[in-house]
Amino acid sequence: MRPAWGKTDRDTGELHPLAHHSMDVAAVFLRMLKMPVIQRRLGVESSDLSEVHYQRLAAFAFLHDVGKLHPGFQAKGWPADLQRGIYLRGHVIESCEFVLNGARYADNPFHESITKMKKWGEPETVQSLFAAMFNHHGRPVRWPTDSTMTSWNRKNVASYDWKHEAGVMNEALLKWFAPAFDSEVDSLPSERRFYHAVAGFAALADWIGSDTRSFKYRTPLSSTYDEIAHHRADRALKKIGFDTTEISSFEQPDFQELTGFATPNPAQADVVNVSADEQLLILEAETGSGKTEAALWRFTQLLTAGKVSGLYFAVPTRAAAKQLHDRVHKSMKRVFGNAAPETVLAIPGLIKAGDYEGQALPEWQVLWSDGKSDANRWAAEHATRFLTATVAVGTVDQAMLAALRTKHAHLRGSALSRNLLVVDEVHASDTYMTQVLEHLLNDHIAAGGYAMLMSATLGSKARANWIGRELPVYEEAKSVPYPAIWVRDEDTPISVRQGESNKEIRIDSMATMDVDTTANLAVQSASKGARVLVIRNTVAHAIATWNAVQARGATSLLLRVNSGPALHHSRFAVEDRSLLDMAVESELAPLENRGTKGCIVIGTQTLEQSLDIDSDLLITDLCPMDVLLQRIGRLHRHPIRRPSGFRQACAHILSPERGLDHLAKEIRFENGLGAWRTKGTLNGIYCDLACLELTRRLIERH
Repeated sequence: MRPAWGKTDRDTGELHPLAHHSMDVAAVFLRMLKMPVIQRRLGVESSDLSEVHYQRLAAFAFLHDVGKLHPGFQAKGWPADLQRGIYLRGHVIESCEFVLNGARYADNPFHESITKMKKWGEPETVQSLFAAMFNHHGRPVRWPTDSTMTSWNRKNVASYDWKHEAGVMNEALLKWFAPAFDSEVDSLPSERRFYHAVAGFAALADWIGSDTRSFKYRTPLSSTYDEIAHHRADRALKKIGFDTTEISSFEQPDFQELTGFATPNPAQADVVNVSADEQLLILEAETGSGKTEAALWRFTQLLTAGKVSGLYFAVPTRAAAKQLHDRVHKSMKRVFGNAAPETVLAIPGLIKAGDYEGQALPEWQVLWSDGKSDANRWAAEHATRFLTATVAVGTVDQAMLAALRTKHAHLRGSALSRNLLVVDEVHASDTYMTQVLEHLLNDHIAAGGYAMLMSATLGSKARANWIGRELPVYEEAKSVPYPAIWVRDEDTPISVRQGESNKEIRIDSMATMDVDTTANLAVQSASKGARVLVIRNTVAHAIATWNAVQARGATSLLLRVNSGPALHHSRFAVEDRSLLDMAVESELAPLENRGTKGCIVIGTQTLEQSLDIDSDLLITDLCPMDVLLQRIGRLHRHPIRRPSGFRQACAHILSPERGLDHLAKEIRFENGLGAWRTKGTLNGIYCDLACLELTRRLIERH
């Protein structure tokens, strides 16, 4: 008779028995749930779970693929001639059907086992835990009804007896998880948050337990395979960096060891003095004030205190993530030496871990630049797994996916819950991002997670949302100290001493957004040796400005990539974006001696936040004040030598010639300002005209 397979290699015909694969996943799941940090992320008190509870949860995980017993699924692994006349099936709905049939029919080999499992909690609890296991492919399962149920009591086909194989699986279940069935204990938790956490970790366990680098196929079926699976699970979690026991045992590093700088500035020193019990910390400080190093110091504090077991550093743009990745990886190597995890670059389309890059191959394989192919870079090889890394730097949308109804949201959310989530450059101009982040932070904190938000331009409304306070009145909001550190459950901030540096900016308000005027100003300034950063609100205006510069015979002054002129925006292929990012970082690097030749770098919002780039002159379109301050943060960012005529920081702000009134009256959209109407809905980039007008008036007054 044909044995039930759980995994198969179609090229070689090699099989991994279903009971073995099921045990692989259950062993990983059990090992994860027993990790101290994860125990505190399950939505219940860890003391509420006994060893029997853990065994029962692992028994549920063992049945995550029980629907693969169906002849219609098993036939997928048979030769084509044996598949004739068989209706091929999946295994998710089939798993639901199997459990329901197993509970109903006494001749089902699992009848007694499932009957016992139904007594492990309230009916809703048991069904929810089964659903959590069957959701492991990332989407909620819909339980079949009596009218949609299919019968499993069919004739055996191609020498396959599903009832016999079900009996084999049931025997393994009862043997390998004997404490779950032989002991009396209180019911499993019924909290919804517990179900969600379990669903995420079960999906993650399935991904890990399916990786053949750690779980090689082993036949024939062995009655003692559970011992092998537990050993493999322990080794796999260490290998991929999910088990951080080794680096968690390090002592918290001092500031110089972590950053390479001798002493911390006031903001950095005050951050590390915040109690490790504070789950949410908000640092408000100007751009270039060392918030990144403060966040890394906070991470090592929480890691060595056993509060977190990983870090996800979220920034607004791909360019910022790529630049920050190298800084974070170097910090980790300084602190942890040879034990340092390879920092993952969490940008879809790019594969990078530490100093090495990967190239995607067919069949989900990855070719790494150093020739290695073991599982230690597992988290970097697929975007869904980014948040499982020990340390990852990436775009904020990767974290936000955990708060949306998207595939594998549970996996992302559960993996993220063990990490310190750092969100850089939080501000209030993007309503969509703010609302999604608020939902994400609430879930993350409620699960016991830790977060740190950083901003130069937060604003009182956004701050009140994050820390759970009522919106302050105007006079009260004006009196709030800056820079400052905020934590939840505190009405007043921890005031941070102001640093010694004080950058003064001259603002030049220009009542035009004309591309020719912009190009003239950029060319004149770059011809005098200035490195000019031009940020337009839309790709169309960026391209038009770029063309206008070339029309003036100044192509040689433009940013260059592969010996040709270039500009920076989001509508490039991944490979081209990588080249553009490197070119911008090189041209606007904050170096003391970077040459005397001027340059014009033209881009969009992709250049406005979290980037350590330094321009001699800024030309930018009008935008909300918090965004404008971010753009100004790329101007005279460091105290380096400037060309003559540009030693005073100056920002030219371009505004509509006709003002903003007509955009409101006519519902018009002009270079990112205002809105357009589509099927009764207003759409745009910067739609809050009142905020824009206040920003414009403030600029003109100064």
